[in-house]
Amino acid sequence: MKKKSAINDLLKVMAKLRSPTGCPWDREQSHLTLRRHAIEEVYELVDAIEARDDIEMAEELGDLLLQVVFHCQLARERGAFDFEKVARHLVDKLIRRHPHVFGKTKVKNVDEVWANWEKIKKAEKVGTHLERKSAFDGIPKQLPALLRAEKLLKKARKAKILADGNLPKRKLTKAALAKELFELAAFAQTRGWCAEELLAGEIKWQERQLRRKEQVGLSKIRS
Repeated sequence: MKKKSAINDLLKVMAKLRSPTGCPWDREQSHLTLRRHAIEEVYELVDAIEARDDIEMAEELGDLLLQVVFHCQLARERGAFDFEKVARHLVDKLIRRHPHVFGKTKVKNVDEVWANWEKIKKAEKVGTHLERKSAFDGIPKQLPALLRAEKLLKKARKAKILADGNLPKRKLTKAALAKELFELAAFAQTRGWCAEELLAGEIKWQERQLRRKEQVGLSKIRS
């Protein structure tokens, strides 16, 4: 006997929860009210992964999938898109961005895989409202400040806008750096400051400077 499709059952359950005879809480939700739930579910999944707990991981993946299905149901009700369209878009994108697997492109290593991925990704967005004209476009604004700083620095290095030689020379072990980061957060707290907000503000300033350097470099190339 053929097994019933769990994903089809899930989509039906979600539609029922959002129906007039469904759950009052689910019916009140919107894309905006759900946004923080998705973030929380990702963090809970990471906890399960780090704990190497397969049972918890399966549950947390389900909770994360619920967020995807919920948003798809909301979008379906608006006539925007549905789960099928999201899944199809993902399948097409994975095939398109892996020409070394599904096409005839040859790659020597992971670096070439990533280079192709970025090239294809950039080409996909040309001429659309998502076109990335700067190396710094596409960094999620909602990332925690430290993660956003790391993303910004990584992109600056890849674009050769920032060189490690320009950074202050400091001799620190991993343990010493970790301790210093913690102590800086503690120091900020004693002053009534929020280290997260301070770093977020600094990142905005640094990003503006890096974008200016990028534009100067592009102007020189064009001239």
